[in-house]
Amino acid sequence: MIVFMSNQMRTAARMARGIPFENGDQLTQQEFHRLYLQVPDKVKVELIGGVVHMPSPVRRPHSRYSRLVSGLFMNYEFATPGVSGEDNPTYILGSASEPQPDHSLRLLPEYGGMVTVNKEQYLVGAAELLAEIAHSTIAVDLTGKKGDYSRAGVQEYLVVCVEEQELRWFHFPSRRQLHADKHGVWKSKVFPGLWIHEAALFNEDLTRLGEVARRGLAAREHAEFVKRLERRRKG
Repeated sequence: MIVFMSNQMRTAARMARGIPFENGDQLTQQEFHRLYLQVPDKVKVELIGGVVHMPSPVRRPHSRYSRLVSGLFMNYEFATPGVSGEDNPTYILGSASEPQPDHSLRLLPEYGGMVTVNKEQYLVGAAELLAEIAHSTIAVDLTGKKGDYSRAGVQEYLVVCVEEQELRWFHFPSRRQLHADKHGVWKSKVFPGLWIHEAALFNEDLTRLGEVARRGLAAREHAEFVKRLERRRKG
């Protein structure tokens, strides 16, 4: 005898196991979020293009590069008023998208940023820059997530490709990819002065990585950006 289970029955059976999702479930953002609130804190689940994705456990390379990118973003935030960064934040981007990017940099609303924080303390709207450390998730990061981020209005998207040992940096307003300069340094267009030395990142050369990051923050373009942000806040 074949027994057909309703969505409610399937959800109840999954909750008995502790997680109400399976990879590939198709849900709206509201349906996903209601169930997501029942998931244990340490379990990462994302809705990308209306499809549920549950990443594999994080391995050492992902964790290491994530820490380095987080440090670079944090140093930029310290030096740039009006900029806020988050690690592993939940973003509500639309009716079929609730991702949890590895890192984000955004402008605060009083400086012209479009992201708000709802009453549940989730971020709503498109950050200026999102970043993913792509190891086991590279297929999703370069397709589904890239599409969701572009449609939502994210301006730049950085993908650290672990196996390939390369950066992929997309500038959505121009529909182009950014490229490193002749010295192997990548420079953000949205956040002037945010510089990343690709080889130093993958070689874990912290001295070189930090040196290039400091040069970016000392560059004239960063000083001019800070002045623009200050004028923007004043009105």
